[in-house]
Amino acid sequence: MEQTTFKRAMKQRHLMLLSFGGVIGTGLFLSSGYTLQQAGPLGTVLSYLVGSILVYLVMLCLGQLAIKHPVTGGFHTYASKYIHPSVGYIVAWFYWLTWTVALGSEFTAVGILMQRWFPEIPEYIFAASAIILVLIFNIISTRFYAEVEFYFSMVKVITIIVFIILGICVILGIIHYNGYEGINTITQRYTNPTFPNGIGAVFLTMLAVNYAFSGTELIGIAAGETENPKQVIPKAIRATLWRLIIFFIGTMVIISILIPSYQGKSLESPFVVIFQKMGIPYAGDIMNLVIITALLSAANSGLYAASRMIWSLSNEGVFPKWFGHLNKYRMP
Repeated sequence: MEQTTFKRAMKQRHLMLLSFGGVIGTGLFLSSGYTLQQAGPLGTVLSYLVGSILVYLVMLCLGQLAIKHPVTGGFHTYASKYIHPSVGYIVAWFYWLTWTVALGSEFTAVGILMQRWFPEIPEYIFAASAIILVLIFNIISTRFYAEVEFYFSMVKVITIIVFIILGICVILGIIHYNGYEGINTITQRYTNPTFPNGIGAVFLTMLAVNYAFSGTELIGIAAGETENPKQVIPKAIRATLWRLIIFFIGTMVIISILIPSYQGKSLESPFVVIFQKMGIPYAGDIMNLVIITALLSAANSGLYAASRMIWSLSNEGVFPKWFGHLNKYRMP
């Protein structure tokens, strides 16, 4: 039985931070500026609100299925059972392909960002090192992987919390910020113009926003390795969702107020721009390290998800059995 192959030792904190690790990545730290430039401040917030509602509805459905069928490998088995095996097969392979392609971009980005400190070393050296590191995290044991992901995700969560707190202090006038003039700045950002590229741009950016929320489904994939899934999964989903909504929407509100929309064209992280204007020393280096951590975290979660999906296909007999044996990581 699939349920007995992997030990159930993941706790609620692991499950929550596993989901955070897949969701909070470069999409928030880097690409948020592009979304702001396309949709404008109000359009960006609306996009994230709609995305939050959609991900909440999807996770409610996934949670119910994960509780009823807490299997390792996740949601493609639900499609096979309730729709048709061919649908589940296609879902599994497309999901595997999504993470596999994403892994390449994550490792490449690590190499590019490390050039900030070591420009004389080729990018592929850092990319290869990141591949080996993430592979080690995954092959030792699932418990070790979960602990590593927990602390990786904590770095990102703490960064966002600090960013939101400092942003609120700026909005309240506690911290000086060049270019911010209270309610006049807020009004100007949201009304001049309200939708710089039309209402259609808001719908276009929803594609990027919904992609940014991808990763929450890792809770369903890890259901087969979770202690007491009937109790843990609902708590983890509720806690994860409201935290993600606060983090994403809170972050975008602050970015949209403190950075003019046109600056979204910049390749520099909005976090770096705002921290530098606050006068925080070494803001660029700090955020570079945080983003590298986010990349490793996302790659860590992606490799876990892809390997479990392949194992599930092998376990069901639609992929060579010998491949599934390579993924039998056991909890210590």
